[in-house]
Amino acid sequence: MGIHEIANPGASTPFGAGRDPARVVAFSDSVIAIAITLLVLEIRPPHDTSHLLHSLAALWPSYLTYVVTFMLVGQVWANHHIMFDHIRSADRVVLFLNTVLLMDIAFLPFATAVLAEAFRDGHGQRTAVVLQGTAFWFMDLLFNIIWWYACRDRRLIATNIDSAGVAAISRRFRLALAWLATGTLLGLLLPPLGVAVIAAFIPYYWLPIGGEIAKWSAP
Repeated sequence: MGIHEIANPGASTPFGAGRDPARVVAFSDSVIAIAITLLVLEIRPPHDTSHLLHSLAALWPSYLTYVVTFMLVGQVWANHHIMFDHIRSADRVVLFLNTVLLMDIAFLPFATAVLAEAFRDGHGQRTAVVLQGTAFWFMDLLFNIIWWYACRDRRLIATNIDSAGVAAISRRFRLALAWLATGTLLGLLLPPLGVAVIAAFIPYYWLPIGGEIAKWSAP
C-alpha cells in the first residue's frame, strides 16, 4: 500500500501507488548524462595525420550534429526538470512513459552518428535527417503525454502551480511537436534546411516558460 493510500484511504489514486518523483529525476539525469557523453565518442579522430588540419576540417558534419544534438538533449534535461518540478507523485504509468522517453534519448547518439556520416558521404541525407528528426519528435511526444497524464484532473501535479502555469508549459510542449515535425518534413525535401529548422528550435526553447516557477505560499 502506497503513502497516498494510507494518508487518504477514501480518495481515488493514480494507477499504482504514488511515489516520490525524486528517484525518477535522479535516474533520468544519469541516463541523460550518459547519452550526452556518448555523443562526443561518435567523433572519430582522422586517420590521415599528414594533412591533419584538412582532415579535422572534413569532420565538420560530426561537429555540427554534435552541437545540435548536445544542445537539444540539454533542453530535454532542463525541461524534464521543469516538468518534474510540478509532478508531486509518479505512478506506474509515469514510470513507464519516462522509461520509454529515456530509451529514445539513449538512441540519439546512434541517430546523430548516422546523420553525420550521411552528410560526410553525401548519400542518404534525407533518410538521416528524418531519422534524427523523428527521434526528437517522438521524444517531445512523450513529454506531452507525461505532462497531459500528470495534469489530468490535477491528480499528480503539485498544488503550487496554477492553471495558467500548467497551460503555459502545455503550449510550449505542444509547439515543439509542430516545430520538430516541420523540420523533419523539410528534411525530406532539402536536408540542410531540415537541420537548420531543427537547430532553430534551440535558442527559443532555452527561454523561460511563463508560470514555470511554482508559487509557494507563505507559512
